[in-house]
Amino acid sequence: MSSQRFACLPSRMTLITFKTRMKGAQKGHSLLKKKADALVLKFRSILKLLKERKEGMDDEMRDAYIALAAAQYHTGEGNLSFAIEECMKKAALKVVTTSDNVAGVSIPKFRCSDASRGGGEQTGMGKGGEQIRAARDAWQKTLSNLVLIGSLQTQFMVLDAAIKITNRRVNALDKVVIPKIVNTLAYITSELDELEREEFFRLKMIQKKKKILADAELAEKARLALANGGDVAEASALDNFNNADEEIFD
Repeated sequence: MSSQRFACLPSRMTLITFKTRMKGAQKGHSLLKKKADALVLKFRSILKLLKERKEGMDDEMRDAYIALAAAQYHTGEGNLSFAIEECMKKAALKVVTTSDNVAGVSIPKFRCSDASRGGGEQTGMGKGGEQIRAARDAWQKTLSNLVLIGSLQTQFMVLDAAIKITNRRVNALDKVVIPKIVNTLAYITSELDELEREEFFRLKMIQKKKKILADAELAEKARLALANGGDVAEASALDNFNNADEEIFD
């Protein structure tokens, strides 16, 4: 039983302390339960969106490669790379990292910045320009979706780890901490009750001993009064006083 409760000295102050800890543990359990529910809700929404995006990537990748093959066909072998290198002087897409807060858990978010044409409007004006622009737009869309999938996958992993940690804390409070506090409170209460019973018995014994001593003292006084030729009525009054004292103690 001692392993299922906290080691403590039973006292009124300890009882108040553990009652406060009990309230805090119950409040923490409630908050962590709500946090876990919020994380699971967000986790499921991300999982659903991630599944939809991954399923749609096959068609997008196929369309992007078809557009690239069409651009290569119209520009000729080796001319596509040369045309792009000549016109594109800076990155057309940039990944921006932000963060979102879900029930106190910070999750990263990746997104593509606005696609900068970067001087690519004149790419392939002489030959195959329309196909090059179509391929560029198709790959920009594909890359944006890949970044979104990466962001969702990262959020998925972060939330999964946070949910496991939160559930472990909830289970620790529910299965270990709160039962130990309950057992400790029961132990302190029982010990305090036992101390009260012992104190009550001790007071009764002291009262009984005082009564015996008082009776003996009164009897001795009565005996001395009679021995010294005192009045019998006085001795009787002393006896009556003794009996009244007994009634009061009883």
